[in-house]
Amino acid sequence: MLKILYFASLRETLGLGAEDLPLPPGVHDVGGLLAALVARGGDWQKLATVKNLRYAVNQEMARLDTPLRAGDEVAFFPPVTGG
Repeated sequence: MLKILYFASLRETLGLGAEDLPLPPGVHDVGGLLAALVARGGDWQKLATVKNLRYAVNQEMARLDTPLRAGDEVAFFPPVTGG
């Protein structure tokens, strides 16, 4: 299982902040997971259009080619601004 976290506007768009998901067959990295989530259709397709989407695996910044293993925590978050 993967623990997937969604932050900021993604949480609002998708209507959930977290989910547990079995590691999809054939998914080996963050990019593969992102593609599998986008393939759900509907609001999930918006994940593919977020500019500068950030990723973290086990609370460490990650890239699309960062490998995934069962038990990992994956976070998706859009860039945020603050003052």
